[in-house]
Amino acid sequence: MSPARATLETSTSWLHLFGDATRLRLLCVLDGHELGVAQLVDITELSQSRVSTHLGKLREAGLVHDRRRGARALYRVHANMPGEARRLWTLLRDQLDDATLRSDAARRDALLSSDGWPDSVAGQMERHYSPGRTWQALVHGLVPLLELGDVLDVGCGDGWTAQLLAGRTRRYVGVDRSERLIDAARERAPAATFHCADMRALPLADDAFDDALLFHALTFVEDPAPVLAEVARVLRPGGRVIVSTLGEHRHHDRASAFGHVRPGFRPADLEDALRVAGFEVATCTITSRERRPPHYEVLTAVGRLRST
Repeated sequence: MSPARATLETSTSWLHLFGDATRLRLLCVLDGHELGVAQLVDITELSQSRVSTHLGKLREAGLVHDRRRGARALYRVHANMPGEARRLWTLLRDQLDDATLRSDAARRDALLSSDGWPDSVAGQMERHYSPGRTWQALVHGLVPLLELGDVLDVGCGDGWTAQLLAGRTRRYVGVDRSERLIDAARERAPAATFHCADMRALPLADDAFDDALLFHALTFVEDPAPVLAEVARVLRPGGRVIVSTLGEHRHHDRASAFGHVRPGFRPADLEDALRVAGFEVATCTITSRERRPPHYEVLTAVGRLRST
């Protein structure tokens, strides 16, 4: 779906808003950071009244967001600013290269360093970068806690998960329909077992696995029912299925470039499909939302196969 076109009035309004140097400086300083008025005054070397006035205009327009921490208000660039403003801001941000902005950034970084980075992002730490602190590092830190049994990975891709779980499962079996991905997976994780097959017809015995992973696989089929039925067939009674997939979205034109045939799931629909397949659903909810447009959401579900 193409974005709605802006009217002359709204376009002029956004251009006026972005046409002020002070407001652009504040947006640049706040991009990726959360700061209070006093910090912004120190960074920009502008008066408090001037900073507060322009912050108010940016907040009123939905370009910055504030939250309270004690008696202090902390500001950051709004992740969900209006679409027309987001496109204009992205264009400007990528083109701006100015000595004043570089000085602002240097003072900001020095200030955050002296204040203590953890304190400056308290309550929003997962939104901010720090050296070495990534989701991948977190995953590798938590994996040693796992001791799994027989694990089936449906839509295993090129074996990254198999490599991650190496030595943490009694047996790992991966299935993917791409021969090229399976070849790469076998090279990456030679101790695991891989099959090139359709996930709607698994070449595996009944009651063979304790856990099944369905990580971003269900958007590659229009109907999840045959896949979930096959997963239920190969799981032992009481076995678990963990599903990670896109939430329902309106950007199928973009997602189809990655081979998706279904534009995500509503939590209620995925939960119903799991129940029909014989699972008791422990959780089925949106667990994350991408910060950049089109802001895809990730839906995570965990179910346990009912004993017959």
